[in-house]
Amino acid sequence: MMSADSDKAFSDAMSDVVPLKHEPRVDLSRKSALDKDSSLEHRRRAAAEMPESDLNALSTDGVVPLDAWLILAFKRIGVQNGVFRKLKQGRYDAESALDLHRMNVEVARHEVFDFIEEAYQLGLRSVLVIHGKGGSKLQKERNSILKGCVDHWLRQLEVVQAFHSAQPRHGGTGALYVLLRKSEEKKRENREKFAKGRVSEDSL
Repeated sequence: MMSADSDKAFSDAMSDVVPLKHEPRVDLSRKSALDKDSSLEHRRRAAAEMPESDLNALSTDGVVPLDAWLILAFKRIGVQNGVFRKLKQGRYDAESALDLHRMNVEVARHEVFDFIEEAYQLGLRSVLVIHGKGGSKLQKERNSILKGCVDHWLRQLEVVQAFHSAQPRHGGTGALYVLLRKSEEKKRENREKFAKGRVSEDSL
């Protein structure tokens, strides 16, 4: 069981997080932004046709479809149990979200990589990735593959510290809470603030 001091230490570490400043990839109200995006088809085609990026090493090797109702959980060594428990309970507000509904695997692969990289560079710590559960049999088959891919991809990204299937109010087993590592830029900013005596040592 985590102590109050441990929880306070993490709260201090999260204190410098700021909301996403530009238009997020999805609407956090959970109404799909894909319906509003007039450039979606262009983005899909561009992602499918673009040459393989050296930076995007996400692969589908070894991916297996996962049941729509399966609860996913992942935590790297070093992540405090109390922090992971709060993530699981949905107690960290998602600062941005990515909705993968109606995307094929290749498009989703690029979107997940770009989204996580962008969120990390912006210093975001908690985001939501929506892979869906599917209503029809065809949708379930497609989403079970996407769910397996997302589970596989997030483990490959070093900046991902932990993830867990969301609470029902945030999409349930059709979405994931994702905890990201603090960016080097944010660490540098904290060191500068600490040098000026503005923050506690626990927040570094």
